[in-house]
Amino acid sequence: MTEEKVSILDSYHYEMGPIRPPSEASSLLIRVTRNCEWNRCLFCPVYKETEFSVRPLEHVIRDIDLIRKYVDFLLNPTDNIVIEDPLAYDSAMRWVGHSMKSVFLQDADSLAIGADNLAKILTHLKSNFSDVERVTSYSRSSTINKMSVDDLAILREAGLTRIHVGLESGSDRVLKMVRKGASKDIHIQAGLKVKEAGMELSEYFMPGLGGRGLSAEHAIESADALNKIDPDFIRLRPLAFPIRAPLYELMTSGKFDRITDVEMAKELVTLIENLEGISSYLVSDHILNLFADLKGRLPDAKDFMLSILQRFLGLNENEQLLYRFGRRLGVFTSLDDLNDKRRRTRVLEIMSENDVTPQNIDYLLDQMMRQFI
Repeated sequence: MTEEKVSILDSYHYEMGPIRPPSEASSLLIRVTRNCEWNRCLFCPVYKETEFSVRPLEHVIRDIDLIRKYVDFLLNPTDNIVIEDPLAYDSAMRWVGHSMKSVFLQDADSLAIGADNLAKILTHLKSNFSDVERVTSYSRSSTINKMSVDDLAILREAGLTRIHVGLESGSDRVLKMVRKGASKDIHIQAGLKVKEAGMELSEYFMPGLGGRGLSAEHAIESADALNKIDPDFIRLRPLAFPIRAPLYELMTSGKFDRITDVEMAKELVTLIENLEGISSYLVSDHILNLFADLKGRLPDAKDFMLSILQRFLGLNENEQLLYRFGRRLGVFTSLDDLNDKRRRTRVLEIMSENDVTPQNIDYLLDQMMRQFI
C-alpha cells in the first residue's frame, strides 16, 4: 500500500485575527500572518504568549475564493449552497452589508511575508473583487526598511493602498523604555519609503507613553518625527493599562509614573503646537481618546484642535471629572455634551451610584477602558 500524501488544504479553515484599526470596521478581514513577529512592546497586551507564524499561501488564497463564493450566493441566492465554513460566511455577509469597498490584511505585519508572496495575495484579491477601493495592512517600520521602494511600489501596483504603522513615539528614550524595537530614525526612514512608493500612510501616536518624566520629550520628538514624515494620517491612541500588558505591572509597582488625563491634554497641546509644515489629517478615532472631535487637517485645523484642549484645561476640577467619566461611559463625545442636561444628569447619577471621587477615578476609568482593548 502506498502512503497517501496529505494536502496542505486538508487542515484548512477560514481564519480571523484578533484586531484591526477602527478605521477598518467595515473591511473584509483576510489573515495573512498570525500574531506579531516582534511581540515585545511593553504597552501591548494583544499577542502575548503566542507565536508568530505565516499562514500557507494556499490557505489565504482559499480564504479569498471562499469569500467570493459566499458573496456570490448572498448577492444572487440559490438553494444549492453548503455553508461549510460559518466564520467565512458571516464575514462575507457582514462585508456585503458594508458595500464591499475595503479589505484589511491581518495580523500585526502582513509585509513580513515578503513583497513577492504578498503581491500574489493582492493580485488574487483584485482579480476576485475588482471594485475594492482600499486594501490596508499593519506593518512595522523595521519590516518596511528591509524592503526597497521598488518592492513597496510593486505592492502598491498589486493593490495595497495604505499602511498603518505604530510610531507610538519619536523619542528614542521612550521607544527604548517600552521595547518598541525601533528608533526615531528607523520610523522616519520607513515612513518616507511608504510615501515615496505612493501609498497612504497612517502613523499612530500614543499619548502618555513617556510617563510623567518624559512627557514633554515624547510630544516634542514625536512631532519632529511626524514633521519629517508628513503622513497622510496621524492617529491618536492614548496609553491604557490592560492587565496583560507588561507595562501594567510596572505601573502598579510604581516603576512607571503614569500621567493623568489633564496632563495628557497638556501633552497633546505640546504635540499639536509643534506640528509644522505638514498636511496630515489628525484623527481621534478610538473610544480611548478623551476628545472624539479632536480631528482635522493640518495646518488649517490646528487652532481648532488646540481650542478643544485649552477649553478642557480651563474647566474646574469637578467639570473635568464629570467629562472624563462621561466620555469613558460613552455618554459624552465632546465638551459640548456637558451642556446637554439629559446626558449630564445621567452621568452624575452613575457617578453618585459608584461613589466616583478624584481619588478613585483613575482606578475606575482603568476598569472601564479595559473593555475597549
